[in-house]
Amino acid sequence: MLDGLDLDDFWEDSDYARERYVEGPVTEELVASVERELGFELPRSYVALMRSQNGGIPKRTCFPTETSTSWAEDHVAITGIMGIGRTKTHSLLGELGSPFMQEEWGYPRFGICVCDCPSAGHDMVMLDYRECGPKREPVVVHVDQECGFEITFLAPDFESFVRGLVHESTYDESDYD
Repeated sequence: MLDGLDLDDFWEDSDYARERYVEGPVTEELVASVERELGFELPRSYVALMRSQNGGIPKRTCFPTETSTSWAEDHVAITGIMGIGRTKTHSLLGELGSPFMQEEWGYPRFGICVCDCPSAGHDMVMLDYRECGPKREPVVVHVDQECGFEITFLAPDFESFVRGLVHESTYDESDYD
């Protein structure tokens, strides 16, 4: 799981990430209780990544797409990856976690909101369990609230999503202003 991925160079180190995203250590009990509350089994690759650091802001925050989204013609951007827990604002069960985004913002209940985006809630990256059921490996999708919750497929699984993240410098952002 996550073989060859340099986890020592994956996360940005910042006060903002520590204050808003990074939860305490992942335990089996924590994973089980969060899964029960969400109603979905978390992907093993997601749990493995959270064991390296439980939530935060990755150094590579863009994921290439084959179709345009409200963010850009050729990629989506994420602000951070939510940790497993309840105490940080941007954790799975935190103040702005998956249940909040689904209940207050109307995001689909077919899965888990796992990454927030720079739009401050107007789009999210989600784990989509519609095809696999709640105990299998979900696909990763981008959901755009501003476009009627339009869904864009990103990756066949969470590990592929993480491995596919690229640095924002890959894209000339001046093209999108």
